[in-house]
Amino acid sequence: MTVQLFIGLYSEGTTDFRFLESIVERTFWDVGMDCNTTIEIFVHQIKINKTGLDFTEQLLAAAKKGTDDFGISVLCVHTDSDATKDTLAFAKINNAIKTLHAQGDDFCKLVTAIVPIQMIESWMLADKELLKSEIGTEKTDNDLGISRTPESIADPKTVIENAIKIAREELPKRRRRELTIGELYSPIGSKISIESLSRLSSFQKFKTAITDTFKQLNYL
Repeated sequence: MTVQLFIGLYSEGTTDFRFLESIVERTFWDVGMDCNTTIEIFVHQIKINKTGLDFTEQLLAAAKKGTDDFGISVLCVHTDSDATKDTLAFAKINNAIKTLHAQGDDFCKLVTAIVPIQMIESWMLADKELLKSEIGTEKTDNDLGISRTPESIADPKTVIENAIKIAREELPKRRRRELTIGELYSPIGSKISIESLSRLSSFQKFKTAITDTFKQLNYL
């Protein structure tokens, strides 16, 4: 028997969604191969008006909208750790979940957290060969300043932006089209392998959270 799983994705920004949509779908599918039934995965972006809302209120609004608009059973919530550890980010999410569980049945209450170390851009650095291919350069990791392990970089977004600048300098002026990091989120998110991402501790936690989600749904 095949079941359909509707997943809401609530992220910090539009670029985050462009990067995460394919990753969330493929990771749920990857983990779901061990489930006791065949699962079709559908991911929907949850957009809310964040104005004046703290994190807990945003999560509640996303859980309600996801249920009303898409009939979601799972809400994936992304927030960057903005630190070398994810303790505070998970505490923020867990506190919000406690409030969510006190709400009525018209809220999706099954939450799967996505918490990259520092920023989501650290996940973009999980496959540096793919990143260099998308930038269009054959320079080395050292040349581009991306040789460190992704989760050890305090500001991976700036590191990628600097790598783009360095890579474009090698091109003749007539071919030096301006490239921005904003153009990389969607293609890298679609192409990066689960295997590459699985080298990161934060992504491993995401996969474990998906396993727990499937168990709560009685699919594992």
